[in-house]
Amino acid sequence: QVQLQESGPGLVKPSQTLSLTCTISGESITASHHYWSWIRQPPGKELEWMGAMSYSGGTYYSASLKSRTSISWDTVKNQFTLQVRSVIPEDTAVYVCAGGPNYGTTHRNHYAYWGQGTQVTVSS
Repeated sequence: QVQLQESGPGLVKPSQTLSLTCTISGESITASHHYWSWIRQPPGKELEWMGAMSYSGGTYYSASLKSRTSISWDTVKNQFTLQVRSVIPEDTAVYVCAGGPNYGTTHRNHYAYWGQGTQVTVSS
């Protein structure tokens, strides 16, 4: 059974860098034709796809967040990490990692794997 678990600080101050890690169990992060995404949902708003890393190490980003976002991986630990720079209160959201053969979508049924999500609040 494949499981994804997000981890990271629940509170980040404005202008700092938000860093979240998704640990994958039950599947290799380099499994062929798998893509590993970050998705978020601000309070009262819709889900937003942020970016993804491919099984071969390629990265893809939402155009609206590309300038502040980066995704990296650790193939030994089977983890991928999201960083959002210069955070603002509007970055407050539940952040979810997801994986499967698709990326760039917010439809849960387009993903084979979906984490439980973690709340991140941006506040001084």
